[in-house]
Amino acid sequence: MTRTLPILHRDDPDKPPLPGQTKVTREDWLAQARDILVSDGAGEVKIARIGQRLGVSRSSFYWYFKNLDDLLQALLEEWSIGNTQVILRHCALPAATITAAVCNFFRCFIDPALFDPSLDFAVREWARRDDAVRARIDAADQARLHAIREMFERFGTPADEADIRARILYFMQLGYHALDQRETLEERFSRVEGFLKGFTGHSPSPEELADLMAFARRTTSHPPGT
Repeated sequence: MTRTLPILHRDDPDKPPLPGQTKVTREDWLAQARDILVSDGAGEVKIARIGQRLGVSRSSFYWYFKNLDDLLQALLEEWSIGNTQVILRHCALPAATITAAVCNFFRCFIDPALFDPSLDFAVREWARRDDAVRARIDAADQARLHAIREMFERFGTPADEADIRARILYFMQLGYHALDQRETLEERFSRVEGFLKGFTGHSPSPEELADLMAFARRTTSHPPGT
């Protein structure tokens, strides 16, 4: 789900509106650019198109960005912080067991305010046509896998096995989103215990399952990224 921000009209003494224009912020430009990237691809992210959406002229854009490439780089940075760093943080969260640690990983994909799969796939599609973006995607995947691998190793999983389990968990998670599976919370959550055992080799406790289910119910109608 794309986290599209509304157009905000905020008072900012450091950035006064240009004469005769509605005040929009840097975040407004980024939000509209992100929405176009997800819906239509990087090639359709154009200054004039975004300005038309915001109801402002091109001159407003140059208040915040040097050029279109500057905007595109800002989108990539936003994607990196929003999608990669959140996985790294959740893999490093304290946990009593490996199953609890994997539940922390799942939380990234349960809460729509955290990992954005639509943005992730849009950047991957962009990477098919841009070698520099391809390099960033490859680096992000390696960083994510490294964090997951370390998570398994913290609980005594041998390094070679941890690498395999990390790949199974990560690639399965992305694949579930790529296939756009449509299941109820109850239907998908009915498999979570089995998935956790398959991913880790250990059965989760009833308390771990209950905590994850409660988190899922609080944050979204879609269940843990299984």
